[in-house]
Amino acid sequence: MQTVGGPDQAPIAPGYSGDRHEQPIGWRNSIAIVLTALVLAACGAGSSDPTTGAKSDAVPVPTTQNEASRFLAQSTMGANQSSISSLSANGYAIWLDEQFAMPARSAHQAYLDAVIASLPAGQPEEEKHVMHTFWNQAATASDQLRQRVAFALSQIFVISLQDSNVAEHPRGVAAYLDMLGRNAFGNYRDLLEAVTLHPMMGLYLSHLRNQKESGNRVPDQNYAREVMQLLSIGLYELNADGTPMLDPNNNNKPTETYGPDDIAGMSRVFTGFSWAGPDKQDGRFFGNSSPTPDPNREVLPMQAYPQFHSTSEKRFLKTTIPAQGTPDPLGSLRIALDRLFNHHNVGPFIGRQLIQRLVTSNPSPAYVARVAEAFNSGRFSSTLYSTGSGRRGDLRATISAVLLDADARDMTKLQEPGFGKVREPVLRLAAWMRAFNARSASGSFLLGTTDNPASSLGQSPLRSPSVFNFYRPGYVPPNTGIAAANLVAPEFQIIHESSVVGYANLMRSVVRNGIGDNSPADIQPDYGAALAVADDPNKLIDLVNLVLTYGTMRPDTMSAIREAVTSVTINVANPMPGRQNRVYLAALFAMSAPEFLVQK
Repeated sequence: MQTVGGPDQAPIAPGYSGDRHEQPIGWRNSIAIVLTALVLAACGAGSSDPTTGAKSDAVPVPTTQNEASRFLAQSTMGANQSSISSLSANGYAIWLDEQFAMPARSAHQAYLDAVIASLPAGQPEEEKHVMHTFWNQAATASDQLRQRVAFALSQIFVISLQDSNVAEHPRGVAAYLDMLGRNAFGNYRDLLEAVTLHPMMGLYLSHLRNQKESGNRVPDQNYAREVMQLLSIGLYELNADGTPMLDPNNNNKPTETYGPDDIAGMSRVFTGFSWAGPDKQDGRFFGNSSPTPDPNREVLPMQAYPQFHSTSEKRFLKTTIPAQGTPDPLGSLRIALDRLFNHHNVGPFIGRQLIQRLVTSNPSPAYVARVAEAFNSGRFSSTLYSTGSGRRGDLRATISAVLLDADARDMTKLQEPGFGKVREPVLRLAAWMRAFNARSASGSFLLGTTDNPASSLGQSPLRSPSVFNFYRPGYVPPNTGIAAANLVAPEFQIIHESSVVGYANLMRSVVRNGIGDNSPADIQPDYGAALAVADDPNKLIDLVNLVLTYGTMRPDTMSAIREAVTSVTINVANPMPGRQNRVYLAALFAMSAPEFLVQK
């Protein structure tokens, strides 16, 4: 990777007010730290342990606060001192039971409904309102596991506000995110049907208003293809450990899971579904003004319109739905989803992606196999924790297997250059909000899109550029050591020199000034705990090391932060400005360090 700027250029101007003792130092070093972290994205690999097995054993409680913080970095939108202390005291089992027991809420839709009710007549809600409620829940919600898993699911079951059809329905998008949350701890089969019938997915992948074949018209194949490729079975047949099945009769090439005929057959399944409403008139199917559209059609599951459903024979994945004398859209759909659900690929395909989103980019085959076994059996059992309904596709069991696996909990993995994942931009900002108990002056977390990589995060929730998410699970940055090591680094697809500098510049402002609309910025941190120890650089470093990097800072990182912090003098007569600048520097340098940018 090339360095940013020439040898005499500093991409970030200091810009701190105050006397010379309060000026930050080492800005070139801070940028170098960021760039080094991203070069170290090869740390997004998994272990090479070839053993397999369904059980995963580890200690029942974190033995240190650092272990607790690391677990929370994988399972929540970010750790803070309170959550670390609670987990350390109570252990994984109690924490998981509490998180699983919290009832699913419709918080996002409720927020949009409140916004709509407050707007002048005729003024529509905007996509920024979806951002507001996302950040509010990410920062403050008590059901942190559900928030993190729902965010992970939103990157597998993708819809995007960048699509103009979807962007017209912010309330519908909020409802979609709520739907992912409601199903996050349920069963994958139920989730798949809820996703399939959600009108926002129908708009995004164009199976809403999809009609049966007639004359030269054929059913839209978009969702039929993507539900297989991205949402269930993937492109190639998989072994139980997620490795591809190789065909000895075809030069040991991977075996494709489906072909054009399967897509064509499946496309007939997804015909005859459109907006919900009290009747099934043609006008309602097409979304016309007559009859009057149901006011909740964007948040209710699509309904079946038999007159538009294909009655032809439907062949796919060695399954045949016979020609129908009477069209049965829901019957066809459920047969198709059952076939996908029971495919042997689903456990390792979905399990591996959940591991990637929560723990490590390159999980070992053994890790994938253990998670897939929990998915297939519907149970997870270890010395740490046991859960599960015994029904295939149990996501509570699957998530427990992801988070409590020996590979996930083993602290020696921190020393392996091939373990962990690049922390994506949304999760970096969420971690800052959580670590420093950020709150909103308005109560609404007024932060809109953060797409611009040069001046912001380069990523906004629910605004991926394509159905393939912000990055593909198998993305390999070309011409890198990561590629040479035969590893993947998905998040690297949205990381480049411009975004690195953009992030550093953004956080330089955020840690001091907060973030969001209005002046002062609507979202402000509470640095009270950090300010209380700011007189002692070592205690301050220990604090940010715990909440942001779970005790993993290397000596050279701590030395750089200590140098910056100690360069700021504290005036005995007026200590607060000096303490604040010390906290700002400690937080900024920590969030620019490789130990933060690469989640291990």
